[in-house]
Amino acid sequence: MAKIIVLIGAPGAGKGTQARLLEERRGIPQISTGDMFREMKKADTPLAREVQATMAAGELISDELTFQIVKDRTKRETGTYILDGYPRTAVQAEQLEALASEQNRTIQTIEVDLPKEELTKRLTGRRSCSICGEIYNIYSKPPKKDNVCDFHPEMQLKHRADDNEESVSTRLAIYDELTKPLLDYYEKTKRLEKVNGEGDLEAIYRAIVKLI
Repeated sequence: MAKIIVLIGAPGAGKGTQARLLEERRGIPQISTGDMFREMKKADTPLAREVQATMAAGELISDELTFQIVKDRTKRETGTYILDGYPRTAVQAEQLEALASEQNRTIQTIEVDLPKEELTKRLTGRRSCSICGEIYNIYSKPPKKDNVCDFHPEMQLKHRADDNEESVSTRLAIYDELTKPLLDYYEKTKRLEKVNGEGDLEAIYRAIVKLI
């Protein structure tokens, strides 16, 4: 039976990187909430217009509307797919149960787990190239030349304003608060599996592949 693979991880845990690897190497589509909302901004459908109106009014996208966006996007898929960034709350998790049943899929949840100290290091040390988007880290993946992109030597690397210790600490605290009920939900239904997010990227990838 086809599956909905739910990848969960704090900012900096690397779940987006792993989702992309699974798509590239295994052909499992990665469906992220960020991509879905970007599609909605440009589309001209009744659902897209509702999303655009909500954003224009400065209102938060409700769980119900987010669910409709996910449902609309995932109906294009015929097999297993990965959800990156959804669900974020226990309410959304319950809505996803109904969708999985409707699509005749099972749900598998994998958490990419990383200690808070390591998450902070990854986020505060992150740098990126404005031209190609290549991401570096001053601690674990520094550029060949200090603060300069390997592929665009004329370009100084960018450090996001919110990648400072205070902002990162706040973001991680919010993540913990919002995600704990979600993790509890999947743990109670014995569908929460964990992968150690520390160490070699390939080792993490192999651990995820072994689970799926």
